[in-house]
Amino acid sequence: MEDGFTLLHRMEISVAEAEKRSGRNAVSMQETFTVYLIETRPMDAVAEGRHPAPDSLWRRYSEFELLRNYLIVTYPHAVVAPLPEKRADFVWHKLSADNMDPDFVERRRAGLENFLLRVASHPVLSNDKILYHFLTEEHGWKEVVYETGFQAKADSRLRALSATFRVRNPDQRFVEMKHYSDQLQSHTSQLLRARARVADRLYGVYKVHGNYGRVFSEWSAIEKEMGDGLQSAGHHMDAYAASIDDILEEEEHFADQMKEYLFYAEALRAVCRKHELTQFELEVASQDLVCKKQQREELATGMVRAFSFKGVTNKLFGQEAPEQRDARLKLLEELIAEGEETVRDKTGERQEHVERAWLDMQRFKEQKDKDLKEALINYAVMQISMCKKGIQVWGNARECFLKM
Repeated sequence: MEDGFTLLHRMEISVAEAEKRSGRNAVSMQETFTVYLIETRPMDAVAEGRHPAPDSLWRRYSEFELLRNYLIVTYPHAVVAPLPEKRADFVWHKLSADNMDPDFVERRRAGLENFLLRVASHPVLSNDKILYHFLTEEHGWKEVVYETGFQAKADSRLRALSATFRVRNPDQRFVEMKHYSDQLQSHTSQLLRARARVADRLYGVYKVHGNYGRVFSEWSAIEKEMGDGLQSAGHHMDAYAASIDDILEEEEHFADQMKEYLFYAEALRAVCRKHELTQFELEVASQDLVCKKQQREELATGMVRAFSFKGVTNKLFGQEAPEQRDARLKLLEELIAEGEETVRDKTGERQEHVERAWLDMQRFKEQKDKDLKEALINYAVMQISMCKKGIQVWGNARECFLKM
């Protein structure tokens, strides 16, 4: 396959709609859940101007989770795109946190589509056969996933990443990247909290303008010359108060973009943690090899450290017979050969992870810089547009007052 030729070059992918369904779960209890319609179409047909009916299938959110978990375990060097949140977080108080709320489901549909587009455009992940099965085979894809044995690797990885260990000589680039991921998560969460507080205040300010509308409308009833102007100004104020709902709904798109990178921080940290694990395993194997070589030297020369375990046993029980010594030397030689092979394997594994992970981190950084710059600019433009609408409303009210 050509370098840079991803699945997204060959297939048009979308999550076209969401649908609420009911059914029985694994323990035979009735539950309500949401399914998402994935549509795919060959890109060559689109490029030729033909628009055949897309292939389509339905997936639950839990199936997207299974796909992502498989990708994380199978490609530990990759910064795998996050899924949209399962339940709403960082919401301002008038926004529903119900995961069945239609607006929330719609935003999650868009987030799931974004996840698929991210994965399908990744230079490595996009060529995975399981991903292709997920997009094209409605039935049987789960069995194909579990046949890979990824679950056992996932359990092992979880235990390893949860363990506490200290690495002596980590790659400083990964140490700095892990620190950066912590800061990225902190700053994006603070930004989202600030935005939610601003949205709450803004909602109140806009809605209270409805009081102007009510007062002007009621006042117009008792005025003859001023009545029409007051009534018109009241209508402008009512429209201004109502406009905040659409404004803040549009702002949720910005919040979702920030949340994506809030969750990306954890994906970045997982790659750094994997580096720590490979480095730790290399250091343990190297130390074990050093110890065995030291034991061999002591046996071969007869020079035993006074305070070593062997030195103490020699003093207590005397020197071992030559046959025993030769047998132990032979065993140590075998163990040293195995240890050297283990160190070579661990060195290769560590080096491969460092090279591939660092390459993917640079790809992620370019993507992040571009996305966040665009999102922040759009958010600023949105705020400017909102302020201009406020000025326009008061300008219209002024014209109404001048005509009185």
